[in-house]
Order: sequence, then C-alpha cells, then structure tokens
Amino acid sequence: MNLPVFAVTLAFILILNISLLPNLIAQEAKSQPLKGVNMLGYYTSIPQSREFKNPFPDNYYDQSFKIIKDGGMNHVRYVYYWESYVKNPVAFINELKFAATLADQYGIKVIYDNHQFHTSSWLNPQRGTGFPSFLFQNNSEYTYGSGGSPLYPSAAAWWTQWWNRGIKDVNGTDGWTLQSQFLKKVVSTVDSHASTVGYEILSEPQVHDMNQWDKIGKFNTFMTNELRNVTKKDIVYSMSIPVDLESNIGVNATNLAKMTPANKNHTVFKFSIYGLPSPGSYQEERLKMFLATGNLSGVPVYIGEWNNVARDKVMNEEGDFVYEIDPESSDITPKDTNAILKKFNEIDPYGWAFWYWNFRPHRVENFNLVTSDASGNLVPTKYFDILKNAVQSVK
Repeated sequence: MNLPVFAVTLAFILILNISLLPNLIAQEAKSQPLKGVNMLGYYTSIPQSREFKNPFPDNYYDQSFKIIKDGGMNHVRYVYYWESYVKNPVAFINELKFAATLADQYGIKVIYDNHQFHTSSWLNPQRGTGFPSFLFQNNSEYTYGSGGSPLYPSAAAWWTQWWNRGIKDVNGTDGWTLQSQFLKKVVSTVDSHASTVGYEILSEPQVHDMNQWDKIGKFNTFMTNELRNVTKKDIVYSMSIPVDLESNIGVNATNLAKMTPANKNHTVFKFSIYGLPSPGSYQEERLKMFLATGNLSGVPVYIGEWNNVARDKVMNEEGDFVYEIDPESSDITPKDTNAILKKFNEIDPYGWAFWYWNFRPHRVENFNLVTSDASGNLVPTKYFDILKNAVQSVK
C-alpha cells in the first residue's frame, strides 16, 4: 500500500466520520481487559539501515483488524520505531493516522509502543531497530555495526550514556528531550482517536549496571511528566533486559520497582513472557517477580509480549555464552496456549498481547500469526487459530 492509497482512503473514512465514535463507547471499551496481539506496520517499522523485501499487502489494516476482532480479541499493541520516523516522517505519520482511524471503526483498543530491538539498526544493521542513527554517529565507542544486544561493549557504552543523559545530537540537545519531542508527535497524531488507550515509553530498555535502576526511574518520570502535558491516557513503562534472575545487575522486584515513574496516575508496568510459567519452573519465578514488582509499584501489570520459545546456550562472537532462540525447537501448542491464558486469568492483568502479527515471515514459525497470498489477501496461520480457539474457550 503506497502513500496515495493511505491518503485517499483516510480522507474517505474521515468524511464518513467513522473516527468520531461516541465518548461513552470509548469509556466502556477502555474498561474491558485488553486481549490481543502485537502488530507491525510498514513505514512505522522500517529500519534506517535496510529495506523490506516483502510487499505490503493491500488493505492490510482493514483485513488485520477484522480478523483480530472476529477472533474474539479487542487489542493491538502497535509496535513502531523512532528511527522509522526519522527515515520517512510523512509516511510514518500518515500510516499512524490511517491505522488509528480503522482501529476506531473496528473497536480495536491500541497501545502505541515505542520499540527497540538490539538498540538500533545503526549498531545491528542485520536485525536491530529502534533509536535513530544521529544518536550514534561520530562516536568511536559505538561505531556502525558494532553490536546492539546487551552483551556488546558498544551497546553497554551507549546505554550507560543514555541513562546519564549524555547522548546528544549535533546541536547539543540531549536524547531524553529529543525522544520526548518525538513521542509528543505520536500523541498529537492519535490521541483524539477513541481507539487509543495508551503509550509505551520505551520497550525493554537495557540495564548494564546496578546503579542504573534509579536512573531509569528518573527517565520514566521525565517522559511521563512530558507526556502528561499532552495526554490523559495511560502511560506504560517496560521491564528491562536482560532479565536473567542470576545476573550481576540485581534483577529483582525491588530494583524493577525503582523504574516506576513518580507520577503513577494511569501508569502501567509492562513485562514479557516467552515460556510456560508452569509450577516450579524458571518462567514461573520470573512471573512472580514481575507481579511482585507491580505490587511494590502500586500499578497494574500488562503482559505486552508472550509466546513460547526454546533457547540454546551458544557462544557469541566475543566468546561469551548467551541464550538464543532456537527456531527449529520453538513452538506453541493448543495445550500451551490454554495453560498460559488460564494463568493470565488468575493474574487478572491490565491486558495481554501475543507476539506477533506481521506481514513479513519470521524465522521462528510460531511468531507468524498471519501470511499473505499472491493476491495480497491475509491468511491466518495455524498459530492464530490456536490463539483464537484458546481465547474463546478459556473464560
């Protein structure tokens, strides 16, 4: 779908006043638990350092929201990237407007997630996405392609400076201020829509030292205060990575609670689950820690990402052992899905979103909820059917 199609279709929808839903409906919808999927768009998720090889299906949002709604779900965690905005700001904003308007039409409740994976495509040109390149250029500590995951020195150096509010652009403006300005552009684009329920400040920020927990709290406080100037809707802050319970950075409920914004009004703590939290398991221990974090912080909890994956212990390029997803062994069965949703019902969270809905194929098969055929029609995979059946059977 190209920009003219976005513009024409959006104009037609606005003429029909589809986005002007009654305020009463919006309030009623917001009170319902969020049950849905993570969704990626096109211009809102394209990295600066690479292009997409897969064409964007026609009527992607219309088809997607209809399938999700018919599957018994009411929610999308909309994943976008700051660097995608920098790459093409006009297309980025137009796509947000288009998606929000159609979400209004289908009664889909949206949390807009400022996402990062391996920090940025500047540090990881092959797979990374997140922060724009102007925050890395002209610094020998984090050169292009030097690695953006938590175990790389370049990532550690950059995130350390980020929490110290030492990352600046060529004009000397600090990164926190620049990010707040970007987030306000997102808010000004979608906040008036009935479908918009909230905004996630930054998904899964990296922690590299014990002294950074309080600094993340200051960052979240700053962002929350800035956003409160332009929105009354919910603000979501995320767990950190890594979340290894045996790490030397002190991953525990007490430290995670330090990330809570000072202004807790309409704030939510988001965490991820990528395994079955069966009794006595490592995943259950992590889940207990996240729930304890919510209790200590005094805010609702939101399972913003979940699935089931297998991980292998492998040696990375620097000779360190890390756990990486094994695409061949990863899977999620109907039994697994039912068990996870039953656990969620016990928790009674703010909401949940399955990872994930994407028009591009993924090397992990159970990360693909949808594919598209030669005609551009979206076709749900067996994993969407598994999710849909679990949603309808687990009450």
